[in-house]
Amino acid sequence: MVGNHSPAKEAPHARPHPAERHSRLPAPSARPACGGQVSHALARVARSHRTTAGHLLRRLGLYPGQELLMMRLWEAGPQRQSELIKLMELDPSTVTRMVQRLEQAGLISRCAHPGDRRAVLIETTPAGEALREEVEQVWRDLEERTVAGLTEADRAELSRLLSLLERNLATG
Repeated sequence: MVGNHSPAKEAPHARPHPAERHSRLPAPSARPACGGQVSHALARVARSHRTTAGHLLRRLGLYPGQELLMMRLWEAGPQRQSELIKLMELDPSTVTRMVQRLEQAGLISRCAHPGDRRAVLIETTPAGEALREEVEQVWRDLEERTVAGLTEADRAELSRLLSLLERNLATG
């Protein structure tokens, strides 16, 4: 009879239910990854970090990456848009869209460079300056979430290792 299926009568080679198959898989961090376990772990951590940053920044009306541009302006003052593109190591169209959105939000403004009329200077507005402490607090919160459970020694070692990986990738 259809629908009256008894597990006791299943053949020994029957496939387990999909949920049972997944419950027997090792945790993602323990699973060997095709193409490199460290690279996969870094990709997962980077994605989680960006997602968490996005949730925290959303309260301020920002998207991930926009706060980095704001931080650069807070630290260095007005910048040429071309210099921001180089410093942020992003595609020019990405920085242009980011600048447009931040300008529409009233957080930055664009003006002609006084020494070079062809260049555009990007600077924070008073509203953008007012956001600085909140963005810095978001980054402190993000840092604490990221390294929760690590000792100071673990944090220092993680920072050292990540710097080494960054150098490895920068030198190609």
